[in-house]
Amino acid sequence: MAPSALADMYPIPMRHYSKGATIQASVLYGPRDLRLETRTITDPAPHELQIAIKATGVCGSDVSYYNKFRNGDLQAVQPLSLGHESAGVVVAIGEAVTGFQIGERVALEVGVPCDNCRSCQRGRYNLCPGMRFRSSAKSVPHFQGTLQERINHPAKWCHKLPSHVSMESAALLEPLSVAIHATRRAQVEQGDTAIVFGAGTVGLLVAAMAKMSGATTVVIADIDSGRVNYALSNGFATKGYIVTPRRHLNETSEKLAVAKDVSSDIMQIASLNDPDFEGADVTFDCTGKEICMQAGLYATRPGGKLIMVGMGTPIQTLPMSAAHLKEVDILGIFRYANTYPVGIKIISSGVLPCLDNMITHRVKGLGAAKEAFDLASKTVDKEGNLVLKVLIEA
Repeated sequence: MAPSALADMYPIPMRHYSKGATIQASVLYGPRDLRLETRTITDPAPHELQIAIKATGVCGSDVSYYNKFRNGDLQAVQPLSLGHESAGVVVAIGEAVTGFQIGERVALEVGVPCDNCRSCQRGRYNLCPGMRFRSSAKSVPHFQGTLQERINHPAKWCHKLPSHVSMESAALLEPLSVAIHATRRAQVEQGDTAIVFGAGTVGLLVAAMAKMSGATTVVIADIDSGRVNYALSNGFATKGYIVTPRRHLNETSEKLAVAKDVSSDIMQIASLNDPDFEGADVTFDCTGKEICMQAGLYATRPGGKLIMVGMGTPIQTLPMSAAHLKEVDILGIFRYANTYPVGIKIISSGVLPCLDNMITHRVKGLGAAKEAFDLASKTVDKEGNLVLKVLIEA
């Protein structure tokens, strides 16, 4: 659809809103204390666009803030709007911005780096110490998230969408970017065997990207059978393994024994009955759980790679000799860099399983944000249906 036609759909001034316009925002004040309130928004700064947010996916980090007012080591200290997996429509344009028109649809890359530090200059802006990331408590004042009717955002970090890419798929560009970055770091090669721990949104997308990058065997593992079955029936992975929950273990030796058992089972599936199979070429942990990292080290072949994608348990006991003796490279992943243009091409091409289908639940309006977070905290809804990705629509 042409920008002019889109502009007709959104009857708005052709350059700016008036100063001091009011908008509605969903704001978190404490654990599960979510309020709908009125905020004031100014005209966009010279290099900014004003975006009407149309679709926002609920991320696991958002759920953590909602439930605990913190995410890992990051404690919120002031009211915070959540949301960072978003797409919307350009409704106002800063005076120094070129190349955008009112009504164009964009995906938002919500991390804004300094552009001056060593990491930024080397293209690894995800590691910028001055990064401000929407819906994160890391920077103070907190950089407010996208669960607002409109936000002003740097035009540099707004990515135009092809007309046939839905707002829903565009909102998933953020977790897809994590998967792109992870598989880039892993340097997946044609014919590789990959193991993916965790079949949530990121795990599914990592598995799909590993397949697209050339891995011919992709085994996905999770404790939730519904998610594993979803991955297999929708083409995200080639094999699946359902991890049996174990009793709470205290001794390290017990934990490592369980991890070895899990890795042995998964390797049997991944081997495709090859008697010379030594382990996965690359293993992705998308859970952040200690047992998955342990099992991942055991399940990775000599000279292979273990990619830390999920951020969960901050301090873990790992069998480092398994990495040392096999020369397994352990690589960390933190968000993404230079991925959105590639992600848009990938989604646009249709080479991945349909991302729209990953959205299992939709709620309408910011007033329904609490319902969305409550849903996203579960693996099944009240009717027993799988909960995978929850989307808040405008």
